[in-house]
Formats: sequence, C-alpha cells, structure tokens
Amino acid sequence: MTSKLKLLGTSVAIAAIAAASAPAIATTTSGTDVNNTVNVTFQVGGVTQTPPPPAINTFKVDRKINFTIAERTPVGTTNVSANQTGAVTAFTLTNTSNDLLDFVVTPSQILTGNATPRGTDAFNLTNLLICLDANNDLVCDAAATASLTVDNLAQDTGSTTILIVGDIPASATNGQIAGVTATASARNSDGSPITAANDATVNNPTTVETIFADTGRDNSEAASDDYTVAAAALSVFKTSRVVSDGVSASNPKAIPGAVVEYCISVANASGSATATNINISDAIPANTTYVASSILVNGTVTTPGASQTCAGGTGVSDATDADAGQFGSNTVSGALSSIAGGASRALLFRVTIN
Repeated sequence: MTSKLKLLGTSVAIAAIAAASAPAIATTTSGTDVNNTVNVTFQVGGVTQTPPPPAINTFKVDRKINFTIAERTPVGTTNVSANQTGAVTAFTLTNTSNDLLDFVVTPSQILTGNATPRGTDAFNLTNLLICLDANNDLVCDAAATASLTVDNLAQDTGSTTILIVGDIPASATNGQIAGVTATASARNSDGSPITAANDATVNNPTTVETIFADTGRDNSEAASDDYTVAAAALSVFKTSRVVSDGVSASNPKAIPGAVVEYCISVANASGSATATNINISDAIPANTTYVASSILVNGTVTTPGASQTCAGGTGVSDATDADAGQFGSNTVSGALSSIAGGASRALLFRVTIN
C-alpha cells in the first residue's frame, strides 16, 4: 500500500508539473473549418474487402466575443492637485475573442456620493475625454475625444492602454476623491455593430454564428478608477529674536543698534502633498536696516509657530544671481527646497534697529 501511495503521489506531481509547463493553447480563429475523416476497413471470411468511402464531417468554428477592461497595473489612485489640467487614469483593454475586433470605449463620471474604488466620490472633473496610449507612456497618442474607437485589436490576448483625461476643479480640497469609469463594447473589424445569436438559436455547422461570452453576455464591460486630491497644506510663521545689542552681557534688548534675526518658517501638514517651488519675499520693516549677506535658506525649525526655534541654513549672496536668495529694493527674497508633508523649512535674515 505504501509503495502504491508513493507512486500515485509521484504521478500526480508529474502531471501537475506538466500542466504548469504546458504552453497556452491559442483559440481557433472563427470561420475555421474543422474537418474529421473516418476510414473503416473490414474482412469477410478472413479476406480483406473493399472499404466503403470515408465519412467526412465538417463544421465551422463560431465566433466567441469576449473581452475585459480593467484598471491598469499597478493599480492605485491618481494623486492630483486642485486646478490641475489633463490628469489621467489608465485602463487596459484586452481582446480574448477568437476574432480581430474593433472596440468603442466611452468615459463617464461616478455620481457624487457613490462609491469609487478607494472611497466616496466628492466632485466631478471637467473636460472629461478619452484617448489611446498604445505605447503605454501615459501620454495620449492623439488628441483626446469624447469617445474612442480602438481599431483592429488582435484576437486571443491583444491589449492596449486607454487613458481617461480630465481637469480638476479649483474648488477641490485635500483628500477629496473623484471616480471615473471606462465602458467598452466590441464591434466588427470594419466598425459595424455585432449581431449575436441567442441560446434559442440552433447551431448551423455551415455558417459562422456569433455569441457574446463576456461577463453578463451583453457586449459591455466597464472598469473604474479614481483621482485623489493631494494638496499641500502650508502654514507660515514669522518670529524674531534679538541677537545682540552692543551693551548687555546677556538677554540683549531691542534698543537702537541691536541686531535682530527674523525667521520665516514654512510648514507642510502631515499627509499633504509635497510643496515645490516655494518662494518667499519679505520687505525690511521701517526703522531697521538690513544686515548685508545675512540671508540663510533651508534652515531647520523646531516646533513651527509663535515659539519656534530656527537654526542653520545655507548662506546666499545678496546679488541677483543663480543662488537661492537676494536682497534688492529693500526686500529679502529666497527660495526654499521642496517640503514634504509633515516637514518644514525656514528662511532667516538679520536687521539692525535704527
């Protein structure tokens, strides 16, 4: 019994390996003739007789319409910002039929308040369009339109990328989601509508009949994706401290001749999108004089706010040049590096009290 069980286990394992390694069998193209010929030989009294003519059976392979449309991998929401134009979501359309087909794909919006793949729809896009992205680079191959026709998608596993393109309204707020849906239907390769047989139609072996084999058997497949507003939420704080007054040994006071350091901090709330191209401009206050070459950019900030502590940074020149700061027209200007959600940076400069 043990040896039989071992043999059975080995046979099952070999069969599993063979199945896993077997190449996928291509579907037979619709309209193909399947011919089966049978020959019969016989004897009478031990003597071979003249065989009857061979019997031949022929039928045509019918057309099976099947296809899928799905969110393109890797799946996930598309992060956008308010007032962004031309934001894209991507889908993969695959023809698993046994015939070359055209497809019509249309975009639509999920109604506000309804579920999206990753939340609840809160706003609608404007200028919603659709386009083909055959080279899969997330850029429309041609101008996007209200509806898309995909020409001659190959049978079996022919696939292509479809993009839905739209504009995010300026009123969209951080964390809001908008859902969109791409709906596809098959057409004949000349673009004409497909007429399919139903289950009541008796199969005719001499003609090619068409059946819908997609989910629902209705020649309509849809997939949804969504956009999530990931805005930067910046807070700006400005504080000052007296560095020296030329008199006090400690705890300097804001007297004429004293040096005062200003710190302008920019903090981005946790979970917010990274803020870029941050530029600061600050006019020197009345009754003070700017201290030459005192600008520092990208300083560190401890607890941004009214009691913040600022330090460090990179010194820049006062001239209008390639570095990240300048002083001119009695105004300090500086650029900060990108600030991720939950991070902060500072610009520092000094003045003397007149």
